[in-house]
Amino acid sequence: MDKIQKDKLIKAELRKLNKFFKNIQEDKQKIIKGLKEQAAFMYATLIELQEIMNNEGPVEMFEQGKQKMLREHPASKVYNSMIKNYSSVIKQLLELIPAEDKKTAEDELMAFVKKAKG
Repeated sequence: MDKIQKDKLIKAELRKLNKFFKNIQEDKQKIIKGLKEQAAFMYATLIELQEIMNNEGPVEMFEQGKQKMLREHPASKVYNSMIKNYSSVIKQLLELIPAEDKKTAEDELMAFVKKAKG
C-alpha cells in the first residue's frame, strides 16, 4: 500500500468515525478528536500490515552468521501490538456513543476483528 492509498483509507475511516460520533456533545467532540484520528491511522496501518503478512507470511527466515531460524515476521509483531491498542481506543470511543448508535459501531468493530483473524 502506498502513502496515497493509506491516506485515502485514513480519511475514509475518519469520516466513518465522525459519522458515528455526530450526536456527541460539542465539548466531548474536542476531546475525542485525537482518539478518532489515532483510530483511523491504526485502522489503515493494520490493513497495511495485513497485506504484508498476506504477501510474506507471518514468519520469516532469520539469518545471523551461520545460524538460520524461523521467527515471527516483524509486521506480525507490530500487528499484534497495534490491534490491542486499536481495540482499546475503539472501546474508549464506543463508551461515548449514545446507546442507539452503539450497536452499529460494535458490529462494525467485530466485523473488522473477524476479518483480521480470518
